[in-house]
Amino acid sequence: MLYLDHIIMVIMAHAKILVIKETEKEIKNLLKQSIPFIGQRLRVLLILKQNEKVGISKREVAKLAGVDPNSVQSWRTLYLNAGIEGLMKHQKTGFKPSAFNAIEHNMLETKLNDPQNGLQGYVELKDWIEKESGKTFNYNTLLYYCIRNFKSSVKVARKSHVKKDEDQGISFKKTSDESVKK
Repeated sequence: MLYLDHIIMVIMAHAKILVIKETEKEIKNLLKQSIPFIGQRLRVLLILKQNEKVGISKREVAKLAGVDPNSVQSWRTLYLNAGIEGLMKHQKTGFKPSAFNAIEHNMLETKLNDPQNGLQGYVELKDWIEKESGKTFNYNTLLYYCIRNFKSSVKVARKSHVKKDEDQGISFKKTSDESVKK
């Protein structure tokens, strides 16, 4: 039994020797042109290329590249199966599209910038945009969208009352000026 454990330990101790087709210069050029997400993979490939003749363990590569050993192993396997093209591809699709299209964005912008809108808060804004667009929105989605795009806040003091009659305000100012002059 002891002999079998010794054989397993000897087999596990050897570093995997990987033959990389690309030159160091080609890998460095790809590294300069790549995004950071792919750059880590290429740095690992470069370290493997530099230690191609002697072999290097995945843990040593991970330590030199500053990544997890499991990532090194999966990238190494990916390179063996799909080559440099497979290593350069990734499955990330990017950010989710906005919940609001351009028309809804413009509707929100005009409503929020209108001093006569009379909205009491985001709940009323949510009800209004749902009625106008015919779509339903999550409250937090609307809240953070308005804060991010229009710099709005939950409660804002108004300069004047929403239902104030402008003509009545002008006539009040005229009569108050006349009374002051007397």
